[in-house]
Amino acid sequence: MHESLPIPQLLEEWRRWAEWVSDPDRKQEDANNFIGFDEFEWVIQKEPEKGWLAILNAIETPLLEKYLGTLAAGPLEDLLSYHGEAFISRVEIQAKANPKFAWLLGGVWQYQIKEEIWSRVQAVWDRRGWDGNSTSAA
Repeated sequence: MHESLPIPQLLEEWRRWAEWVSDPDRKQEDANNFIGFDEFEWVIQKEPEKGWLAILNAIETPLLEKYLGTLAAGPLEDLLSYHGEAFISRVEIQAKANPKFAWLLGGVWQYQIKEEIWSRVQAVWDRRGWDGNSTSAA
């Protein structure tokens, strides 16, 4: 059985991976030194409540600020793809209460998110700044 990392350690490992993957000079042979991507993906799939809390913590962590696009198109998108029905109400509430979360939601792609969930995401997201978009909710 896999025991997931505590949220602070998970976020630090994910930050290390995000920093490496965003480096244009990264060495592919270093890929095995970074567990953050796989750990976060495992948590999203197997412990979605912990994944949700990790996402909420991540958007408030200054060291992760420059990797929020990766957070949106990665863990948040995956959470909505795998567990959209269980989390969409919380996503809507969070997006309405927290402009930073609404903005993060704007970076999610539909990928495998069911149409009904995707419509609800689009109703509360803030797309300003994503892909040159200057408008807010759909």
